[in-house]
Amino acid sequence: MDRLQAFEAMLQDIQEQYEKEKKAMDELKAKGREKTATYRQYMSNRLLYGRILDLYKQYDLV
Repeated sequence: MDRLQAFEAMLQDIQEQYEKEKKAMDELKAKGREKTATYRQYMSNRLLYGRILDLYKQYDLV
């Protein structure tokens, strides 16, 4: 796998994970479980993924 392919694979994985965790958070929220450790871990992960995606946008890579 060359460097561009690796970048594209990483970007796709981050975008998919970002959306997957959003869906999981929405499900937990609907059940009133916003204060659970799982919900907070998802929130932390989404903040990290969001920051990575923001950096990609900053450098015009997305």
